[in-house]
Amino acid sequence: MGIFEAVNQPNITSPKGFRAAGIHAGLKKKKLDLGVIICDVPATSAAVYTMNAFQAAPITVTKLSMKESPILRAIVVNSGQANAGTGERGRNDALATRQKMADLLGVSADQVALASTGVIGEYLPMDSLLTGLDQIINQADQDPDRTFAKAILTTDTCTKLAEAHVKVDGQLVKIAGVAKGSGMIHPNMATMLSFVTTDAVIEASDLQALLSSTVDDSFNMISVDGDCSTNDMVAVMASGLAGNKPLSPAHPDWSNFQAAFQYVCQELAKLIAKDGEGATKLIEVEVLGAPTEKLARVVARAVTSSSLVKTAIFGSDANWGRILCAVGYSAPGIDTERTDIYIDSILVSKEGGPVDFDEEEVAKILNRENVLIKVDLKQGEYKATAWGCDLTYDYVKINGSYRS
Repeated sequence: MGIFEAVNQPNITSPKGFRAAGIHAGLKKKKLDLGVIICDVPATSAAVYTMNAFQAAPITVTKLSMKESPILRAIVVNSGQANAGTGERGRNDALATRQKMADLLGVSADQVALASTGVIGEYLPMDSLLTGLDQIINQADQDPDRTFAKAILTTDTCTKLAEAHVKVDGQLVKIAGVAKGSGMIHPNMATMLSFVTTDAVIEASDLQALLSSTVDDSFNMISVDGDCSTNDMVAVMASGLAGNKPLSPAHPDWSNFQAAFQYVCQELAKLIAKDGEGATKLIEVEVLGAPTEKLARVVARAVTSSSLVKTAIFGSDANWGRILCAVGYSAPGIDTERTDIYIDSILVSKEGGPVDFDEEEVAKILNRENVLIKVDLKQGEYKATAWGCDLTYDYVKINGSYRS
């Protein structure tokens, strides 16, 4: 094992102490629509939330839980209805859901977190949801069919999972993650839900700091369509059953654990970007030579968020001017006469101007499923990477009939 080992068949229940399940409770017509992750011991926990001012009821209730104490025993997730824009009734429904799961587990209500995804402005069918919780509590196990990952999907075309193993104090520590997200994806998170489990021993404050910093280099670096949702959340639970000494930045194995944790989050983020609604290509934008890390991130996100860049990539058009334009409006103070642009390894613009390149060769690169764009500002030592997807005809079709 190197710094860490990536796992080919990831499962959210791989870390010690976790169970999960997903069922069809009747919130959607046929597909799985209710999921739960349960920890058999009190789990040290952390979370980050959407920046949208209209935060959905499950977000506000989860914040309440986490404010009381950063300890969780379960996360309940439904798809179909977002329980956003639902006012006092929506909040009461979320509180009732939290209390029901707490009663089933025999724990306090503040040890249950909630997440919802689906149509905004529709009330939850509470009879179906609460009955579903009675059913799912008995099914939660190692979840070999990954039913939880399926139950949280909306317009996603596939499940999204990642896992890594790392040695800490000679003990095997596992980190596993699951996510959903396909549309309404934009930096500062989006209609994106992600849940990470680990059996590491780690204090809540260190876990929260790790999650917050990692999100900046993973989930906050993706874009599909430029819309920031009301419901997105990333939550992590640590069972502490791996038997290592408590992790902190002072621990000798901290950097290895941090690398494994970042791998899981970045893999999930890339899977979300690649599965953008109607998408055919994953776009990776690497910005080099920036004067600050913040500017590198801003420029990378601007390029992945540009509708004109996205459509050019969809059409396999080497229109580097659109990339240059996005760089310019995201960082108006840069020296434009020093910026180079590459598509994969081919230089398509030098020092802010045109350069001869093989159009056919670049078109072949743009026809790939994964497209790499490099922007070298040549004005510093900082870099950042962002991910997005192309913008296709199918995106309009999917979102033109989302509620139906």
